[in-house]
Amino acid sequence: MSTLHTVNKSPFEKTSLDACLAHATAGSNVLLIEDGVYAATKGTAVEQRVKQALDSVKLYVLGPDLVARGLSDDRVIDGISVVDYAGFVDLAAENDKVQAWL
Repeated sequence: MSTLHTVNKSPFEKTSLDACLAHATAGSNVLLIEDGVYAATKGTAVEQRVKQALDSVKLYVLGPDLVARGLSDDRVIDGISVVDYAGFVDLAAENDKVQAWL
């Protein structure tokens, strides 16, 4: 059973990302949305943890939420895919369930 995990809180404000990564099983998909997009950026205190997660889960970040926070695609950690709203819908439809980490 495949799961799409969504994280909408900044990793510098809440522990949602840590909880998500601790519970996501190999092959799961993780989508960073809203303030969760900060976890996808290079040069932060969580970059190494996010890179390690890429060994077992596929990470995505919502492009419009990056733009809304003044971030560009070139700031995204290598290996994380940037998706638009249609990509978000596709991910939700492709997975058996969606788990939101608040």
